[in-house]
Amino acid sequence: MNYQTNKVGNILIFKLNEKKLDTTISGLLKGEFTLAFKEGNFINLIIDLSEVESCDSSGLSAILVANRLVSSSNGQIRIASPKEKVMNLIKVTQLDRVLSVSDSVEEAISEMV
Repeated sequence: MNYQTNKVGNILIFKLNEKKLDTTISGLLKGEFTLAFKEGNFINLIIDLSEVESCDSSGLSAILVANRLVSSSNGQIRIASPKEKVMNLIKVTQLDRVLSVSDSVEEAISEMV
C-alpha cells in the first residue's frame, strides 16, 4: 500500500496513493489508522483521496474505522478531494451524513482550524 503522511499542527494528513480503495488494501489501511492513533501525536485527521479512482464497501469500512478512532478522541475527520465515483458511493451509502467532505486538503485544514 502506497501512502504519505504529513502533520500540520494537531492534524494528520493521510494521502492514499492508490487507484483503488478496496479489499486488497482495506485491512492494511485499518491497521495504519489504528497504529497512527496509538502513537497519538494528533487529534484530527484528513484522508486525502485525490488519487483514488474507485472504492468498495471494504474501503468505506476502513474510513469508518478512522472515523470511530477520531471520534473517540474528540477529534475531527475530513475526507478531502474525492473523485466523482468515490463521492457518488459516499452519497449512495448516505455516509455524507456521517463524514465531512472537503474539495481539497487546504479547505479541510481551514475548516478544522
